[in-house]
Amino acid sequence: MDTKQLWKNCLMEIESGISKANFSTWFKNTSILKEDTGVIYIGVPNEFVRDWLKNKYHKLITKTIAGTYESMRAVEYTITKIESEKEEVLEIKTEAPANKELPLKDLYINPDDNLNPRYRFDSFIVGGFNELAYAAAEAIIDNPGTKYNPFFVYGGTGLGKTHLIQAVGNSIKNKYPSKKTHYMTLEKFATDFINSLQSNKANSFKEKYRKYDLLIIDDIQFIGKMEKIQEELFHTFNTFYENNKQIIFSSDKHPNYIPELADRLKSRFAAGMIVDVSEPEFESRMAILKVKSEEQGIGLEKEILEYVAEVIEGNIRELEGSLNAIICQYRLKNRPLSLVEVKNLLKNNIRPKKNMAIGDVVKIVGDYYKIQETSIYEKTRKKEIVKARQVVMYLLREDFNVSYPLIGQKLGGKDHTTVIHSCLKIKNDIKSDPGLMQEMEQIRIMFK
Repeated sequence: MDTKQLWKNCLMEIESGISKANFSTWFKNTSILKEDTGVIYIGVPNEFVRDWLKNKYHKLITKTIAGTYESMRAVEYTITKIESEKEEVLEIKTEAPANKELPLKDLYINPDDNLNPRYRFDSFIVGGFNELAYAAAEAIIDNPGTKYNPFFVYGGTGLGKTHLIQAVGNSIKNKYPSKKTHYMTLEKFATDFINSLQSNKANSFKEKYRKYDLLIIDDIQFIGKMEKIQEELFHTFNTFYENNKQIIFSSDKHPNYIPELADRLKSRFAAGMIVDVSEPEFESRMAILKVKSEEQGIGLEKEILEYVAEVIEGNIRELEGSLNAIICQYRLKNRPLSLVEVKNLLKNNIRPKKNMAIGDVVKIVGDYYKIQETSIYEKTRKKEIVKARQVVMYLLREDFNVSYPLIGQKLGGKDHTTVIHSCLKIKNDIKSDPGLMQEMEQIRIMFK
């Protein structure tokens, strides 16, 4: 058996099913070492990659190999030391490698589309926290204007929303050179509209924005109190929709939570695809740290990466900020930092943890309402159980920032739209029901 050709074929298939960044990070410097009575031994460069492939990609790898080699019984991973790679990791670099820098012309942001060329999908890490948004983005790139239109992405600050929506713009720009794309913030849209009114050029404003095939508007959450801007956006959206042109929005909150947002705009947003991006889970934080450190030309020890991923549970910007602090000290001292040094360096960056598993939340809510916790996972329409389940969903989202898809998956395989509806219902009921508000306060006390 030609193991080299077998792995080459498998890698081609694997690459087509995951992002370029993930493929480059986890499958670089891997190979099939040997085959022994149906067991395939895959060589990996280090322990970190071995553990990641076993935990994250084992099913994909075994399925892919089995599809090509029918005699496969199992897959094992073996660490193989690659001297050139080892030297590169140990080498302390005082500046980023030249080939990591984009040429000046590639850093230029074209005023016609406002897209940042650095925001690409080959540098975008996909994990449980953003995989639904990423999948929808890929579908839009394949069929812009006809699927998930509008596309509405929301989530907290620093979670990669701008990277995602601009990467869609750059991908469509490259794939369809004839299509006109444009990225802007809501503030810019509002300023242009107000200026057009003051200069009696309203028609020029309409013509300017409606000539695009893809319009991306960032930070739409600020539109709540802008009645005239809402009206103009409504008409702009209708023009795009009727002509199968794609429109994309980002926000720090779900459209139903944007204050004073017109119902007709909420309806338009709901007609497309509304998806959230949550804080990255541990595995995704590890991947982000590894990719970002390698972009800087520095290989950090596994225990350092694990520590940072464990204690920095906020957004991606906080994670990158902590990593930059470590790299800065790494270069200043001209040596790797010890774990103790990293702990001292990051002690002020660590936020207090809420250590609570999903099952713990379910148990506490079940105990409070005096119902069996197992019934919360079951498919039933009993009023008291439905209420308890909705309370669990709301608390998981509001207090622990668990993503809607994950909540639905853990609570009986519910669709993420069902979870969103449940959270909205509890949120609205709290406003009008003082008794429910008191119940929520009492349940939250039980978390402490």
